[in-house]
Amino acid sequence: MNSDPSKRLQAQRAIVTGACSGIGASIASALADAGAAIVVNYPTVRERGDAEAIVNKILAKEERAIAIEADVSQEQAVEQMFRTAIEAMGSIDILVNNAGIQSDASFVDMSLEQWNLVIGVNLTGQFLCARAAAREFLRRGVVPSLSRALGKIICISSVHDTIPWSRHANYASSKAGVSMLMKTMAQELGGEGIRVNAISPGAIKTPMNRAAWSTPEAERELLELIPYKRVGLPEDIAACAAWLASDDADYVHGATLYIDGGMLLYPGFATGG
Repeated sequence: MNSDPSKRLQAQRAIVTGACSGIGASIASALADAGAAIVVNYPTVRERGDAEAIVNKILAKEERAIAIEADVSQEQAVEQMFRTAIEAMGSIDILVNNAGIQSDASFVDMSLEQWNLVIGVNLTGQFLCARAAAREFLRRGVVPSLSRALGKIICISSVHDTIPWSRHANYASSKAGVSMLMKTMAQELGGEGIRVNAISPGAIKTPMNRAAWSTPEAERELLELIPYKRVGLPEDIAACAAWLASDDADYVHGATLYIDGGMLLYPGFATGG
């Protein structure tokens, strides 16, 4: 293993889904900074330019990176992404299941299409990618020079795996499902040497939720939900993901790390409710 702590993922290979913007892009960059070769996944041709820009930033750091288009809700697309990644990289050591979307509506107005779309990407997509990753880890076997673990899977969830969210029934349900999927995978795969964990962000400044923080008025309102009194940045999540993927976190398994500035502390009760 590499003795340079700044390169604790040296020579490892990672797929980061939904890595063309926001949290995914920041995670891809952080893993590359730690020495990993990166597959930057993006969903459709519309995001190709953004994904290639992330790849070029990583290449400029003299690390390896490629962009692969795949809709993670589609089994054939996921299987092809892994075949392409393994052909290009030799294998995969780390999966960061980050791809996620929202399609919001009141519960009574939410269409089945909206429900299926969000569940398909946010939950089924994590299942399909994790299954493909676990199969590759088992096929390849442990490489002690790279990591003590057979492989690492990090599921990006949300504080809404715990906090209900009006007008977001599909999103909150998908994230609660990710939580139980992660725990079940950890229980089943841990004996094989595959580490599985989750990160559940709170309010993070990403394009997906720009309306919640893009004006001073909106940000002040959002801060009422955050005891630490700042809105998170993608880099807050990325730093944790790079640590979780490394052997520094080798005994962390089946855990969810809430990176939320204290949002789960129910700040409305700080003065007695």
